[in-house]
Formats: sequence, C-alpha cells, structure tokens
Amino acid sequence: MRILISNDDGYLAPGIVALANALREIAEITVVAPDSNRSGASNALTLDRPLSVQRADNGFYFVNGTPSDCVHIALTSLMPVLPDLVVSGINQGQNMGDDTLYSGTVAAATEAFLFGIPAIAFSQVDKAWSHLDSAARIAREFAQRDFARFSRPFLLNVNIPNVPYAEIKGTRATRLGKRHVSEPVIQATDPHGRQIYWIGPPGAAKDAGEGSDFHATSENYVSVTPLQVDLTNYSQIHDLARDLT
Repeated sequence: MRILISNDDGYLAPGIVALANALREIAEITVVAPDSNRSGASNALTLDRPLSVQRADNGFYFVNGTPSDCVHIALTSLMPVLPDLVVSGINQGQNMGDDTLYSGTVAAATEAFLFGIPAIAFSQVDKAWSHLDSAARIAREFAQRDFARFSRPFLLNVNIPNVPYAEIKGTRATRLGKRHVSEPVIQATDPHGRQIYWIGPPGAAKDAGEGSDFHATSENYVSVTPLQVDLTNYSQIHDLARDLT
C-alpha cells in the first residue's frame, strides 16, 4: 500500500512525525507538507507565485505553500504512482463542526478526494500534543480498514480525544456539530502606532447534541464524520427556479 501524508502544522510538527512513524510500519509512505504552520488555510491554492519543494534530512518534502498546494504537487509531480490513500494530520487541535470549513488539515484530505483518492483527516481534540502515541495508533488502525461499504473515493474527518489508548471507549459515526459565532477580533497597536487585529477564538459549541462530533469526543469516543464537497442546496433549487421565471 502507498500512502501520501500531509498536514497544516508544517513538516516539523510532532503530529506528522508520529503519523509517519506509525504508517511506515504498514505502507510505503511519502510525506509532503508545508514549510511552516498553515492552520486556517482552508482549500487555498497558491496561484500568484511559484512554489518550491525541498527535502529534509528525514526524507520529508516541504513546500512553501498551503496544505492543498502540497497534495496537489505531490499527486501531479512528485509521485510517479498515485497513492492508495492520503492522510492528513495529526493536527494539533480539533477540526469539528464549522471548523472544517477553515481547516487546512481537512483541506489537504479534500484535495486528494477531488483527485479521486480516498482520504482521511486526523486531529486531536486538544492542542497539547498529549497522548500522541495513542492518536497515531488509532490513525494506523484506520489506514488498515477497507471501508468495504463505502463507494470510492471517500473523505473522512476523524477527531481523537487526547487520552491514553486504553481510555478510548470506541469509535462513533457522527455528523458535524455547529458553533456559535466566533469571538470578536482582538484589537491592538503595533510598535509603529498602527491599529492591528488578531482573529478571535472560535465560538463555543452551539450544537453538541447526541450524534455530533462534539458529543462523541466529549465522551472519549473517536469521532468519524464522512464529508462531501457538493455545496448545492438542493432543497432550494425548485423555489429558485420558480423565482427566476
């Protein structure tokens, strides 16, 4: 099996190192990741400048671009044979609910999905990098599943509680929850007296009810949400067509 690995925390992040070490035991791996932290990059592709690819001492490739850039370049240029699976992560912090729209971790997996390749995004719920060995073990188990009932390709968003492996209660198929509106921006002044703004933290969970990703992880279950790219609001097509006539 061939697996492409990427992330949005950068090629030096502990999460991608742990993921690569875990998957190296079961597959031929290629790692292509951003040269620095690109959290919140979403599905952006860099179109206004050329990109460079370099290789680190550990064999990882790193790109001065976004997570989507990394996967795109890997699939169209770096890899002579397309991978059987693309995995992204392990992200430092959750990618649940509305976060998935902004997530570079999810975006890397989505880019692979758009190329017709099965893809899984892995994130830990908390940002402390605690119990990363547990998360990496779970990621390896997912990579070995055949998901026989799924049509190909598939796109899965997996969030893992930061607890020892023995404390993981199991795995739940979930839907995306919802957050309240993000907190206000944080205003400050730079050393030159200019007004600057920091994007505020995300809002608290608004919909964390049973069946949601927030609910599952709060009870120490691994949350697995199948995602799709089609943004069409099918329920409104008929009414829109009538309004346009």
